[in-house]
Amino acid sequence: MAAVTAPAPATVSGTGQNPHPLLDNNEEKNSVVVKVGMVGDSQIGKTSLMVKYVEGSFDEDYIQTLGVNFMEKTISVRRTTITFSIWDLGGQREFVNMLPLVCNDAVAILFMFDLSRKATLNSVKEWYRQARGFNKTAIPFLIGTKYDLFASLPHDEQEEITKQAKRFAKAMHAGLVFCSTAASINVQKIFKIILAKAFDLKCVIPEIDAVGEPIIQYIDV
Repeated sequence: MAAVTAPAPATVSGTGQNPHPLLDNNEEKNSVVVKVGMVGDSQIGKTSLMVKYVEGSFDEDYIQTLGVNFMEKTISVRRTTITFSIWDLGGQREFVNMLPLVCNDAVAILFMFDLSRKATLNSVKEWYRQARGFNKTAIPFLIGTKYDLFASLPHDEQEEITKQAKRFAKAMHAGLVFCSTAASINVQKIFKIILAKAFDLKCVIPEIDAVGEPIIQYIDV
C-alpha cells in the first residue's frame, strides 16, 4: 500500500465545503494512510515499540533490524479508516543509505533514543540532520525509550537527561515523549498524538513535565 502525506488541516466553515476527512459526516467511509518513520541508534527499542503498538506484545529477545522493518496497523476514527504505515530503520550506520525509504513521504518521523544511554540521545542530532535532508515537512517527535530503566537511575542523571532531551526537542520543534515498551507506558499515546498533530485535531492527553516522570510534551511545538 502506498503511503500518502497527510492533507493540510482544513478550516471548518458554515458552508460545509471541503470538509476535513476526519470530520466528514457523509456515509461514505474515508481511508487514509499515515506513514511514520522511526530512526535512531541500534538497540534502543525501535522495533519493540513498533511491534508493541501493532501487535500488543513485547519480546525481550532482541532481534537486530537488518535494513528496514515495516508494519501496518489500521484503526477507525469517526468515519475514517486510518492505516499507520510504520517504517523502522536499523540503527547501524551501514543502513543509512536506506534512510530515504523510511523518510520519504513520511507524515511523522520519530527520532528515538534510549533514556538509559545518553550517547544515543547525542546521536539524535546527526539522525535529525540526515533525515531532514530527505523530508523537511514531516512532523518530528523525540522519543525516549526504556523509561522503566531510566526510572531506576539516580535523580541527578534523570535530571540531566531530561533537560538535554527538552533542549533537543525545542531546537527540533518536536514533541517529546518518554515511553517504555516493556512496561506499556505511553506507547499508545505516541500514535494518538501523531494523529492529532497530522490532522489538526484536539488532543486531550495531559502533558507531563516533571523530572522523573514519563514526559509528554506536544502542545505549542
